[in-house]
Amino acid sequence: MIRGFLKFIITIFIIGLFTACEAPSTPITEPVQEEITLKENHLNKIRERGKLTVSTDYNSHGYFIYRGTPMGFQFELLNSFAEYIGVKLEISVRNDLDEALEDISNNQCDLLAMDLAITSERRKNMLFSKPIYKSRQVLVQKMPNNWRRMQTWDEIESHLIRDAIDLQGKTVHIQKGSVFYNRLNHINIETGGDINIIEDDLSVDELIEKVENGEIEYTVCDNHVGAINKKYHKNIDIETLLGAYSQNLAWALPLGSDSLLIEINDWLKEYKKSKEFYYVYNKYFKNSRTTMMAKSEYNSHKGGKISPYDELIKKYSDDINWDWRLLASLIYQESKFDPAAESWSGAFGLMQMMPQTAEQYGVSDSSTPSSQIAAGARYIKLIDRQLEPLVSDSNERKKFVMASYNAGLAHVLDARRLAEKYNKDPEIWNNNVDYYLLNKSNPKYYKDTVVYYGYCRGSEPYKYVNEIYDRYQHYTNLIKDTISQSH
Repeated sequence: MIRGFLKFIITIFIIGLFTACEAPSTPITEPVQEEITLKENHLNKIRERGKLTVSTDYNSHGYFIYRGTPMGFQFELLNSFAEYIGVKLEISVRNDLDEALEDISNNQCDLLAMDLAITSERRKNMLFSKPIYKSRQVLVQKMPNNWRRMQTWDEIESHLIRDAIDLQGKTVHIQKGSVFYNRLNHINIETGGDINIIEDDLSVDELIEKVENGEIEYTVCDNHVGAINKKYHKNIDIETLLGAYSQNLAWALPLGSDSLLIEINDWLKEYKKSKEFYYVYNKYFKNSRTTMMAKSEYNSHKGGKISPYDELIKKYSDDINWDWRLLASLIYQESKFDPAAESWSGAFGLMQMMPQTAEQYGVSDSSTPSSQIAAGARYIKLIDRQLEPLVSDSNERKKFVMASYNAGLAHVLDARRLAEKYNKDPEIWNNNVDYYLLNKSNPKYYKDTVVYYGYCRGSEPYKYVNEIYDRYQHYTNLIKDTISQSH
């Protein structure tokens, strides 16, 4: 009896000992499991819709178009991240900072990607990624008149503000909603000064241009933005620092987006160590070529043109009832606006027409750009007329026309028949007809009895249409419909 009781006591002791040893592991493992669950659930929502929706601003370094190509520091980072999580990127432009911050507060986007300073006040309303880079705030002021003729630098300096205390009684214009207000207000408090701070509904780049033109005396920007603007606004000074410390600049997310935040931070941790990050950073903030890009009339931010042929493209786009920017995106896809371009298959010119087709429209590789675009537009119009009885919606039909322009109408008609056979909508392109054209290199489909024209390397027209529309989205974001109007 006593021996049995002792065995019972020893068993209880051992169980208690193991329980005591295991207990500390519980609070360590549970948060990790919770983090993984959050991460998977949120990313699944983004992946289910297949796109990452982002608000960003349009400026000289973050997001712009140069010679028909979407570019920018923020744009390239966003593309890399979207590719990392396996979705498409959809960008909305918000040059009004208050509107951009509202997008985050109202969950209108997944991410706000701009030079946004991390502040304790903003943390109440949004989440921030790990810092992408740091920056310091600088005063932007105009160089004195005839400064190039002045004898010494000291003479030039005598006309410039070098100490923030000397801003007392001055008027400084800043972007509405920016952290620059806080910095100037702190200077007022610390110096007992009376800086007149005016918040404008203009971008930082626009305010800097107003300083150079003499319309306003002063504005404030981050030093890396000032350095870029200095490359093409030679008459501004950006050497006066406001404050003794840097600020972290990061992406912002809506509250509750913890899972996306985890993924962004995981990606940033590795990406910022990569050669790609250093290449992209240097490309926009260090490379002297940015000066040439910034001054070009084919920079959407400065000149507002896509190509040398914008007027011709607009003229002939009217004939086919297309937005001229959509036709421009197609021409970029074909030739990158090079009238002398020639492919391995013999296609030539701006519209990359095959010789046999081009001959029917009276053009050759020596024809003028105007004749080339006119012929391409006429060919597009012919395809559109052939498809009109089959695809009633004119906007949807444009995608069918593009695919036919690339791969031939016959293969597109085959894809429509396959879509109909497999209970998809033959009048809808995305996720319907495009799937069967993409897979027309698969024997299961190209040997089907409803297919009359056999094998097609369908990945080419599939990507062709997608890339034209992706670029068109950027063109509509950044290029106004009236081509004579600059930005």
